[in-house]
Amino acid sequence: MVMAQDLLLRASEELTLKTRGYRLLQKLGEGSYATVYLAEFLAGNDKEKTSEKANKLLACKVVDVSKAPKDFVKKFLPRELDILIRINHPHIIHIHSIFQRKTKYFIFMRNAENGDLLEFILKKGPISEAQSRVWFRQIALAVQYLHDMEIAHRDLKCENALITSNYNLKLADFGFARFVVDNHGRKLTSTTYCGSLSYAAPEVLRGLPYHPKIADVWSLGVILYIMVNKAMPFDDNNVKRLHDQQMNHKWKFRSKVVDHLSENIKDLVTRLLEPEANKRWQVNQILSSDWLGMDPRLTQLSPAEETALAQAQVERKNYVESGNKTGADDKKVLQLEEVKVLKPTVNEDDKIKKFPSTEAVMKTSIASASNQQ
Repeated sequence: MVMAQDLLLRASEELTLKTRGYRLLQKLGEGSYATVYLAEFLAGNDKEKTSEKANKLLACKVVDVSKAPKDFVKKFLPRELDILIRINHPHIIHIHSIFQRKTKYFIFMRNAENGDLLEFILKKGPISEAQSRVWFRQIALAVQYLHDMEIAHRDLKCENALITSNYNLKLADFGFARFVVDNHGRKLTSTTYCGSLSYAAPEVLRGLPYHPKIADVWSLGVILYIMVNKAMPFDDNNVKRLHDQQMNHKWKFRSKVVDHLSENIKDLVTRLLEPEANKRWQVNQILSSDWLGMDPRLTQLSPAEETALAQAQVERKNYVESGNKTGADDKKVLQLEEVKVLKPTVNEDDKIKKFPSTEAVMKTSIASASNQQ
């Protein structure tokens, strides 16, 4: 049995979790200011627990603000909590609940049974175009939803694309996410260097004010490149050299895969890894690209995707009309004793009936990857 001291929780914290129906099982990972655990949701009677086995195991991100710098506590954490409360999309990891106990925030979310995209690629090798098309569409739809809400993720990378038991991708980790309009709906630029160096757009590396939604698209390009190459497009050992390579289009597909890739995917990656921000494609152009159109089933939105996209417009309007000011909002969020989310799950993970069976495509993808290694 896992004891509270093994998880670095106080007895009172363990009791708080228990009264809300949660129990932490084991540590999954650890960051600078947060630790992620596998958790069990025990609320409800035995019949409910039996019928909801798929939702029984969760992931729990525990953020301890006593160990974090002031900038994180006053700016980044309030932004993350505010955004997590608002978002609900079939291709974004579902938040189960959020609550605070003294200096710790407990964020319970859907558990991704098959780890993250980077782990998968390292284990299985390059992903086939057919599977990449399904997965990249899911990531792009999640980003389109965020961008329509005027939210930039600012940390898009393979590690933040999580794979569920049915091999669907869910976007996660909103620690650097922020709204990109002010309380009057005017566009804001970012000056904070966010995310991982390997996925950062050239305008971010320059350290000048940049448009974060456009920088997100560059990161999508890096993700797509990695999916089909099992390699990074640029050498990130030296920042100046990295920037020079980005600006001079010094990247190419690996010789092992280049002859097996369609011209459409080559064109799409080129459009996304465009160093001039004003020439780079936007996420809507990705979703209407010839590459995704190679499978006509992927050009249509499912009912859940349509509903989420419509709701994004409503949420954007609500955000602007509320006169939401970052400073006031930060204070409000951190004073909450408990934040209940418990949104209805917009979940297409059980079956994506309109689109290719991801399990079936995965078999082809794994076989293809094995042949290419």
